[in-house]
Amino acid sequence: MEPAWRQQGRGRGRSQEAQGERSRPPQKEKPQLAGGVGGRPDRQLGVSVQSKFEEIRKSNQAAAQRLVEISSSSDDDDDDYDDDDEEVEVKVANKDGKRGKILASTFTTYTDQTGGDATGLVRTGQYVSDLFQSGALTCLICIGSVKRTQAVWSCSSCFSLFHLPCIQKWARDSAFLVSSITDEDFGQKLHPWPCPKCRAEYPPSATPNRYTCYCGKLQDPPADPWLAPHSCGSVCQKELKPTCGHTCLLLCHPGPCPPCPKMVSVSCLCGKAKPLPRRCSNKAWSCQQTCSKLLPCKQHTCTEPCHKECSPCPRVSIQRCVCGREEAERSCSSPRWTCPQVCGSLLSCGNHTCEVLCHDGACPPCPRSVSRSCPCSKTKSSLPCTEEVAPCGDTCDRPLSCGKHTCSMRCHRGSCETCRQEVEKECRCGKYRKLMSCHKEYLCDSKCPKTRGCQRHQCRRKCCPGNCPPCDQSCGRSLGCRNHKCPSGCHQGSCYPCPESVEVTCSCGSTVLSVPCGRERSTRPPRCKETCRQPPSCHHPSRETHRCHPGPCPPCRLPCLLPLPRCSHTCPLPCHDQVLVKSQQVPLAGPWEQPSKPAFVQKALPCAPCEVPIPTACFGEHEVSPVPCHRQGRFSCKRPCGRPLTCGNHDCRQECHLVTDGNKCDVCDEGCSKPRPPGCPHTCSRPCHPGNCPTCSQMIRQRCHCKISMLYVECTKLTSADQQLKVKLGSCNNQCPKELSCGHRCKQVCHPGVCAEKCQQKVKLRCPCKRIKREFLCALSDKCVVQCDDACRDQQRKISKVKEAEQRAAQEEEEKKLQEELEAFEKRQQRGGRRSKRRGRREEGEDEAGGGRRRWWRCVALVLVPLGGALLSVAAYYLLTS
Repeated sequence: MEPAWRQQGRGRGRSQEAQGERSRPPQKEKPQLAGGVGGRPDRQLGVSVQSKFEEIRKSNQAAAQRLVEISSSSDDDDDDYDDDDEEVEVKVANKDGKRGKILASTFTTYTDQTGGDATGLVRTGQYVSDLFQSGALTCLICIGSVKRTQAVWSCSSCFSLFHLPCIQKWARDSAFLVSSITDEDFGQKLHPWPCPKCRAEYPPSATPNRYTCYCGKLQDPPADPWLAPHSCGSVCQKELKPTCGHTCLLLCHPGPCPPCPKMVSVSCLCGKAKPLPRRCSNKAWSCQQTCSKLLPCKQHTCTEPCHKECSPCPRVSIQRCVCGREEAERSCSSPRWTCPQVCGSLLSCGNHTCEVLCHDGACPPCPRSVSRSCPCSKTKSSLPCTEEVAPCGDTCDRPLSCGKHTCSMRCHRGSCETCRQEVEKECRCGKYRKLMSCHKEYLCDSKCPKTRGCQRHQCRRKCCPGNCPPCDQSCGRSLGCRNHKCPSGCHQGSCYPCPESVEVTCSCGSTVLSVPCGRERSTRPPRCKETCRQPPSCHHPSRETHRCHPGPCPPCRLPCLLPLPRCSHTCPLPCHDQVLVKSQQVPLAGPWEQPSKPAFVQKALPCAPCEVPIPTACFGEHEVSPVPCHRQGRFSCKRPCGRPLTCGNHDCRQECHLVTDGNKCDVCDEGCSKPRPPGCPHTCSRPCHPGNCPTCSQMIRQRCHCKISMLYVECTKLTSADQQLKVKLGSCNNQCPKELSCGHRCKQVCHPGVCAEKCQQKVKLRCPCKRIKREFLCALSDKCVVQCDDACRDQQRKISKVKEAEQRAAQEEEEKKLQEELEAFEKRQQRGGRRSKRRGRREEGEDEAGGGRRRWWRCVALVLVPLGGALLSVAAYYLLTS
């Protein structure tokens, strides 16, 4: 039986011409004739090639689509129920919900009758559940999975499913083998064929020739995803077993029909109680009353509670044997027993006694009282039982053991002797003849070369007559499971399927799936809801809790917690006892070599350095920072060291460092920076040193208070002097050159600060007319005023009169000048002329040029005068400050 994809892919996608066209190697184009005779144009050839290509492409696409549809429908069970629990939990949950709905719809009509009780559906439910379990349904003939889209046949005895083509071939082969071995007229008798699993026999008329549902109502049932596979979806209605008159209420289903759920009214087992409504499948019930029926011993009554048939009496009593000679204590359940004594009663002949063991009734008649004959049975006589019949004296003539001759002795008692006549005998196989005694069998030494019924071994029996016996060797061929060998005798044809079943268990062994032998390699372990029990492969005492699964456990994700070296902490990283590490591959010489090591190997990695933060101070104890435990120790914080140097004045400016005997802070190379005494402008001549600086021995060059003379004073005297001495040391002992506000020079010796304003110099004051003059002290001049007298007033009046006369003369002179200019202008106007105009214009231009120059010089003066004043003030300030 070829796969469906091979059958449909053969010759259906394209025609034979297309196949030949595709397989034919490309040929060179023949040159066409000029007139086109016997050839096609290039354009027509290109169109035909393109059309063939499109036809082949479409046929390939159609074949691929059909293959996808068949594969998806055939492998629906495997795809639906073989997913890993951890990877596609949502999908599995959806599929489980769908399976639950199908099971519920199948059992609804039954559970409605039982009020929801499904205890009677355990066995049937297992068969239905196996339809959805990948690998649970296997055809024992071809050891292949039974798909929901394949035609199947179900055994009515063991309810196993087989592919319809497989069981048809099995039935034909079984009948052929039986008829070829047993029938003399081969093929004339109709032999039954057995089920491959339970060996239940079916007549030849029961050979399946069509695909029907489980109940047999529908032929070729469609694959409905919402029904059990191979089911028609209607009510089963098979007659229930044991027969009760009711039919099955489930929807068309695999496996046996469940017990009858109907309610019937029945009485108890003993018949004393009133009838009660009971389930038809469990209608036998006990009223628990004492039975009280007389037991077969006829002495006691049954003391057990209500039951159907009384059990043998369990009590013990003294009973006589059959002949009545002996008594013994025996169970009432077996009252009839015989003693070991011979009867010994006198028979009816009166001469002999009965030799039968203990019996009841009359003794049998004497066996010697009937008519007897001589040993050769030729002469009969009626003699008393006390006399023996004598031989008749005639020839015995009884047939000897050879079956061809008779006994030649006289009538005698006992058996006849063997035949001793010499005859020519033919051996059993008919090849040789030999003269020998009749009672001996003649067997030649030739061995039979014929093949036995198994068609595998030769007969090899000496002097075989042709009816070779069946092969006495065991078959010993490997069965389809590849695990066992055929235990039957050597036979012709295919062996029976392996009757063994193998349990495929989950990793922990809690969940078991029974599959036919040979399918355990391709069947995935069943899903298990228990916790995985595999011992841990790392150092942890137990694994992380997870569900039972096939294959190796996932990597341990628990914290390592191993004690780290050189510290008291534990490793916080996930467990790294078995980590996939890329192995170092040796370069291969070529593609023909195989790598000697796997690409990745499991390896235990060492624990990482401890990263627990430890508060640690830096070398200079500037800060306390968390430092990883594996780098525990003092560190440099990159700040300046800050430790005081030997000078005692400065700090170490190196980067934070550890101070040891061999690594000390730098020696201070700076100058002395200690504060000088107040007023000392000099620096200490020594380098940076501890303690006080030495006294300054330098001279200070400074100006006197009046800023005229330069004085040289010892710095020590100046800085150690008091305020009065400092004033004295800073004086040049000359008169102060400063001017008072009154304009006179200060009369004091060179002094600091502002000069006193009490000027003692005498000044002359005049009256307002300047005629009267008097002397006063300059400090009191502001308070003193000189008033004019009468003479001064007369002189002022005379002077005012003179001024008025001068003003009137000047005014008259101005008016006269203006009059002359007016007259000259009128004269020019009267003369007129171009020349005069030009001259006038020239004069006007000269006046304008002169005015421009005057304006330019005025601007220059405005700029230069302030600038010169500023420069002079800066120079004066510099001179005064220096």
